[in-house]
Amino acid sequence: MSMLNYAAKLTERPADIFAKDIEQLRDVGFKDRAILDINQIIAYFAYVNRIADGLGVDLEDFWDKK
Repeated sequence: MSMLNYAAKLTERPADIFAKDIEQLRDVGFKDRAILDINQIIAYFAYVNRIADGLGVDLEDFWDKK
């Protein structure tokens, strides 16, 4: 759950990430390399989504079928 909370916070409020957030991940067993990987994946998806949104890219049809 800590990783998901971190992911949501980094996505929605990146300026509110502090050392205590990283420490919480370490406290539940994440090593620094894993924390780096988590951060990079979150940042990559944020980047790609902003590029797509900024260019007006439409979703493929299969996303509309639920």
